[in-house]
Amino acid sequence: MTMDSELTSAIVLWTLRTVYAGIILGVGLWLAFFVSGHVKRQAVKHPLIDTTVGSFLALLIRYSIIVFVVIAVLQRFGVQTASLAAVIGAAALAIGLALQGTLGNVASGILIAVLRPYRIDDFVEINGHEGTVVDLDIFFTEIETLDDRRILVPNGEALSNSIVNYCRQGRRRCVMDFGVSYEDDIDHVFNVMRNVVRADARTMSNPPPWFGVEGLGDSSVNVTARAWIKPEDYLQYRSDMIQRIKEAFDREGVEIPYPHAVEISKGEIQLRMPPIKPDPFARTIEGGDGDPR
Repeated sequence: MTMDSELTSAIVLWTLRTVYAGIILGVGLWLAFFVSGHVKRQAVKHPLIDTTVGSFLALLIRYSIIVFVVIAVLQRFGVQTASLAAVIGAAALAIGLALQGTLGNVASGILIAVLRPYRIDDFVEINGHEGTVVDLDIFFTEIETLDDRRILVPNGEALSNSIVNYCRQGRRRCVMDFGVSYEDDIDHVFNVMRNVVRADARTMSNPPPWFGVEGLGDSSVNVTARAWIKPEDYLQYRSDMIQRIKEAFDREGVEIPYPHAVEISKGEIQLRMPPIKPDPFARTIEGGDGDPR
């Protein structure tokens, strides 16, 4: 066999290996995304599987399939499995040392999926950011704020800081504060607020709304109404209740104190002027040498 024929055979062999490896890689990646997407959709539909756990499980399946596909591709090029395991172990150690923070996010993502301090569609405050959890993967928690911003919070930061879940029980508390005059009857004020809040169908009866005095201000009695509603109704509900309670106060003669400005013209009062004293350092115009010393 001549040198040219050996070179041609080698080129054909590596071409076939490359084609087979490309096919395996393409089909494997498609299978990884298809299976993970199917698992996520089925998890969302299943009433016994939490959405957060379903999303995390789908990502775990996707990356697991990708790892097996990469191993199969490398085997097409003659890489031995035993050698590959040693290389992967050494690479994993090096990558683990270099990416300690990233791997910490992965571990935190697993803990979040298991412990479930928050779930997808929960309204939370994480690391100072408030919003609705729209996605959770092994690296980040994605939050959508009220002004339509998307914030990616690393899972490690989420677990290392305090987490406030506003709707863990499937409901959210709406707090509305008002100031009324000291001359108003508090019982009458509570009746007005109670009628407005209970008349709205979005207000939950269990737990029932709560009304009380929060404090005595300099010019007003501070009263509060607390009602529990569905998390998705919070923003519009709070706006509607504040408007309706204010309108009800107007109809019932309940006064909401606010600062008043009084304007006084110069002619109504005698102005006080400070005494005018001579400047001790002024130069003498008439007489003397003009030296203030």
